[in-house]
Amino acid sequence: MTYGGSRRIDLAQRLGRSQRVLKGRLGRPETVLAVMRAAHESLEAAEIGEQVVKLALEWFKTPACGVFAADLEGQVSALASRGLGTSLSPAALEIARWVLLRGRELTTADARHDNRLSAAAGAAIGWPLRCRTRTVAALVVIERAASSTAPRITPAFAELLGVALEGPAQALDNALMLRRAEALSVTDDLTQLYNSRYLNHVLRREAKRASRSGRPLSLLFLDLDGFKTVNDGHGHLAGSRALVEAAAVIRGSARETDVVARFGGDEFSIILPDTGAEGAVAVGERVRDRIEAHPFLAGDGLSLRLTASVGIATLPDVATSAEELVRAADMAMYQVKNSGKNGVQVALPPPGEG
Repeated sequence: MTYGGSRRIDLAQRLGRSQRVLKGRLGRPETVLAVMRAAHESLEAAEIGEQVVKLALEWFKTPACGVFAADLEGQVSALASRGLGTSLSPAALEIARWVLLRGRELTTADARHDNRLSAAAGAAIGWPLRCRTRTVAALVVIERAASSTAPRITPAFAELLGVALEGPAQALDNALMLRRAEALSVTDDLTQLYNSRYLNHVLRREAKRASRSGRPLSLLFLDLDGFKTVNDGHGHLAGSRALVEAAAVIRGSARETDVVARFGGDEFSIILPDTGAEGAVAVGERVRDRIEAHPFLAGDGLSLRLTASVGIATLPDVATSAEELVRAADMAMYQVKNSGKNGVQVALPPPGEG
């Protein structure tokens, strides 16, 4: 990349030049107010992140940057980005983690030779977006090429930049808190799978979509056989840990497009969009096999064995609505329970139908 001639101007040089120009702009109250108003126009974290990316593109004259934040589990991902591609995304993510963990900026002339990083990239700036003394997100500006020196943000410019980005940081903080609250409202506290409330919401939505498109929709109900003996023999804490392990096995046995939920107690459900009975049976058998093979509470020295009774219902084969699908899958599951447990049963149409 060249600026003003054939000789390439690196990130450190561009930053030095832009700081002189931006000091005047960022020092004006109307600039800060405009940035704040733009950021607070949305409650979507991705849209606010995009606003910050646009500012970075303009302020730092950079071809590649991104805004990153952590979720409830501490997993860091991009809210918005531009120009990172597959080659720079891993390096930008590593720098964002560094900034979010420490709450301070990072600048490097060449990430490849920076002992703080293992990134395959050149010059970079990682800047914390702070709100109420907390770092809520990280802005990363990065390039493939190295700079002659590490980009330097002067104390005076750092203060102006912090003030200018405080509005977007506050808007991001609000949006991320809302996102996390929404995530908690649809998540089972113990297993971290979706809860029954969210399952019913998704099932109604998918049933309507399946009816419109003519595509099948399957629902799998699963009950852990003999789970009561875990609680009775080893206590409720052991039972809770077993449920967490079962949830992990079920989630790992389902497909990426499936929606896995804890229905209640030791019952679990899986919504399988665009899946007929044959595909649903394959998923059900895989879940049943893995539950049966899993040594529960091995970490506690117990290595307990459980099995699962699985019921499957498919729309439109045996149901025309979400409610009918739930009833049919539940009945199929109890058929397995009543005939010896540890099996998979597909719901059949009522007599006289199908």
